[in-house]
Amino acid sequence: VQLQASGGGLVRAGGSLRLSCEVSGLTFSDYYMSWFRQAPGKEREFVASISTSGGSTYYADSVKGRFTTSRDNAKNTVFLQMNSLKPEDTAVYYCAADKVGDPRNYLRGYGVDYWGKGTQVTVSS
Repeated sequence: VQLQASGGGLVRAGGSLRLSCEVSGLTFSDYYMSWFRQAPGKEREFVASISTSGGSTYYADSVKGRFTTSRDNAKNTVFLQMNSLKPEDTAVYYCAADKVGDPRNYLRGYGVDYWGKGTQVTVSS
């Protein structure tokens, strides 16, 4: 199983980035997908999740209204559109997959079956 995140980079505060995560080695449409991030010196935290069909999403309060996650099951890819970026959004962003999709698990730091390699997002002030 491979989850490959891409699309990170350096952006100024107020700018936008779109992350992608391409998945292989599993039946993508069977898995809930989620995004996490880890800033330097901090624990990894939940950012957003999306249901298997894409019809339901859930966001951390810190990104609600600014970030949007979506998925394309035909292309085995999940996306994270990040708008109105702030310096505090600077982190390594990871995509993840699991078959349960309970945000309560994500917020408690567990529930993920597969992790991808991260992509760095840096927001300058």
